[in-house]
Amino acid sequence: MRVLVIGGGGREHALCWKIGRSPLCDWIGCAPGNAGIADVAALLDFDTADHRAVVAACREHSVDLVVVGPEAPLVAGLPDALRAEGIAVFGPDAAPAQLEGSKAFAKDFMARYGIPTAECAVFEDDSDLRAYLETCELPTVVKADGLAGGKGVLICMTRDEARAAGRAMTSERRFGDAGARVVVEEFMEGEEATVFALVDGGDVVVLQASQDHKRRFDGDQGPNTGGMGAYTPVPAVDAELMEIVMRDVLLPTARGLVAEGIPYRGLLYAGLMITDVGPRVVEYNCRFGDPECQPILLAMESDLLPLLDATARGQLGGTAPPKFHEGAALCVVLVSGGYPGDYPKGLPIDGVPPISSGSPSAAADEVVVFHSGTSRGPDGSLLTAGGRVLGVTARGRTVAEARDRAYGLADTIYWEGVGCRRDIAFRALDKEGEAL
Repeated sequence: MRVLVIGGGGREHALCWKIGRSPLCDWIGCAPGNAGIADVAALLDFDTADHRAVVAACREHSVDLVVVGPEAPLVAGLPDALRAEGIAVFGPDAAPAQLEGSKAFAKDFMARYGIPTAECAVFEDDSDLRAYLETCELPTVVKADGLAGGKGVLICMTRDEARAAGRAMTSERRFGDAGARVVVEEFMEGEEATVFALVDGGDVVVLQASQDHKRRFDGDQGPNTGGMGAYTPVPAVDAELMEIVMRDVLLPTARGLVAEGIPYRGLLYAGLMITDVGPRVVEYNCRFGDPECQPILLAMESDLLPLLDATARGQLGGTAPPKFHEGAALCVVLVSGGYPGDYPKGLPIDGVPPISSGSPSAAADEVVVFHSGTSRGPDGSLLTAGGRVLGVTARGRTVAEARDRAYGLADTIYWEGVGCRRDIAFRALDKEGEAL
């Protein structure tokens, strides 16, 4: 099978690495890719926002399956364009992808189908928003309605923070058109977790739960980011809770979309808050999360490619859930100085080991460095090219062992200003009785 992956971050590196190891994969390409992806896939040079260019590349390279990594091409309708040309694609069409593309759409959808979530109010008028933020219960959560790279969510503990969040969305236009409509939500208390599921119409196959760390600094302090690290499995999501998530969230979502005539075919990400009254949806994403994808795929012992292909072709029904490593997997994201604000690019990186693109092996899979924002200089040197640069991902018999392996390698990697959180998986480690 010949596979094309769309995207160029750590998620896509993990996807290319995992798919390329399948005995069913004869060739794998990626556009635009990055310096790390170039070690495991052929990098193709075309504009991924140009649907005709993507179709042409599929024809030129005899692609059997397209896997769309990021959210923007999904919301922009790339899967629609590919399916119209008879090309199999893993990823939902634009209509169901509104679950991620518009938080207001997702909220309305959840209300229609009784899916548990936070209460909210939606605003398009600046003055109405400002008036509401003067009287709403605190703490509160202010969200840009559209795509904002995982950064359009502002948690406001005080009235001044709520006012500042409103200004950021409207007068400052910090999130551009994504903030033209604003969702203000009830603040939910509990522990966050992410559940990935493959969805093909009304059929759902659940993967493991994972937990991301969005805030930049230890102890969940500082601004939101695209994600500073993640681990799997999550102690708070046991088999009983996963059954509740399937019953109350995943199946109603999949079947609701079918009922509305916009069936889903791809990866559904349910971001959850585990509250005292059960799991409630914080957000939907319509693709693998980044960096949650990295530990999930390192932990997955089954072949991923048959599952992606079955989902894309409407043949997921009856497929067995994949098998996972019995221990834990953990990803530590190394970021550029200044991230998530302004940061330099083009800095030389030292200490990154090569990634194995061959057959799976226990030794090769203990620690893997996935590239998120890297490039090659004219002399072939590895350079920074983004805010989130590398995801050092490790497996272990326990969360503590996975943590030690990940940080052990992360501490040998250097560029000027490199940073990371030192407390990834602190909640799970506390349950294991381990100190950070």
